[in-house]
Amino acid sequence: MNIAVVGTGYVGLVTGTCFAETGNNVICVDIDEQKVERMRNGEVPIFEPGLELLFERNTKQGRLSFTTDLASAIENASVIFLALPTPPGEDGSADLSYILGVAKQLSSMITKYKVVIDKSTVPVGTSEKVHAALATNCSTDLFDVVSNPEFLREGVAVDDFMKPDRVVIGTSSEKARKVMKLLYEPFVRQGNPIIFMDERSAEMTKYAANSYLAARISFMNEIANLCEKAGADVDNVRKGMGSDSRIGKRFLFPGVGYGGSCFPKDVQALAKTASQHDYDFKILNSVMNVNRLQKNILSQKIKHFFGEDMAGKTIAVWGLAFKPNTDDIREAPALYIIDELLEAGAKIKAYDPEAMDNVKQLYGDKITLVANQYDALEDADALAIITEWSVFRTPSFEKLKTLKHQAIFDGRNLYDMEKMQALGLHYESIGRAKIQITKVSEPSQNGVN
Repeated sequence: MNIAVVGTGYVGLVTGTCFAETGNNVICVDIDEQKVERMRNGEVPIFEPGLELLFERNTKQGRLSFTTDLASAIENASVIFLALPTPPGEDGSADLSYILGVAKQLSSMITKYKVVIDKSTVPVGTSEKVHAALATNCSTDLFDVVSNPEFLREGVAVDDFMKPDRVVIGTSSEKARKVMKLLYEPFVRQGNPIIFMDERSAEMTKYAANSYLAARISFMNEIANLCEKAGADVDNVRKGMGSDSRIGKRFLFPGVGYGGSCFPKDVQALAKTASQHDYDFKILNSVMNVNRLQKNILSQKIKHFFGEDMAGKTIAVWGLAFKPNTDDIREAPALYIIDELLEAGAKIKAYDPEAMDNVKQLYGDKITLVANQYDALEDADALAIITEWSVFRTPSFEKLKTLKHQAIFDGRNLYDMEKMQALGLHYESIGRAKIQITKVSEPSQNGVN
């Protein structure tokens, strides 16, 4: 097929590249001229494992191209994906201005039948609004609007797209249904389902899935906090829970809260949708509140160790992205932790394998970014681990002993408790016992507090 993808953000670029990989001709559209030029020159503007290889192959073979001209991009396309941002407004509702603005433009450009697909995460009822915007200057027999939510996890998005657990398609048009089935059949050859439903149910499915996963995370964070007070070990609790086939093992790892581009805004948007329908979604409101508080758990532990006034203290930070294998720092817990430590007077020396350019744009010279994880330890009083990159899992523990206070605050429970006890490090994690060493106001002669 000839496909147009409007928007080259995270979802749009992965979508366009993966459709090109299965033999379709894809034109991606963006209003950012510099970004389009970079992609034309072979530069992938986001970090996503596996994407660069597919991007390079399909651009070289002419199946994947880029333009700023919407009209030329959609002229020969049989399907048009809208992969545009839906940022949260001040009231928590999803901002649909980008999607509806493009739909209004398309209404003057469509001259033959096309399927227009909402790929962005949008609230219930959006397909009807897109339909109305398209109908402004276009006959309704020239288009169908389909809801096709994405379920891509940053860090494994290419695999998620190429081998989806399921494909959800919301449409009331038999003609559009046939087009969508043909489009997605190459991705479900192993038997995973293409699930057809009405548009509103498809829109709700996306929000419901992400909100449920966010609720699991927040529940485990609450369990972890209770474990610390009750003398239980959350790792044991997690294993005991996850072995129950009704519950499963995934999304049960406690930490410093969820972040990213999806969970925070999707939970907020679903709660807003509920309020617009006069429904008090109590669980979602609790999930958001728990997550807000959890992002400060690690900084609170650090301030309890050093005192509220941290002037003169330097904290090494490992991990800035909201999760491993991405450079995305949107709603990253690290940002909240860093802000609180800076406010307490601490200095920050930070390292992340991919996200430092994005953090540099945000903080400038307020924090020090270093070339590798061990440079962050130099002259640092303590270490905070915030993102569970693989490179942090088996460090040189001898180098960790060079910390002035030999204190590690692990927001991802990376290290074995017995090993940390044997090393004689002060070690605090999430939902597990605190390993303490004698703490004095200044480091002793051997560097141990």
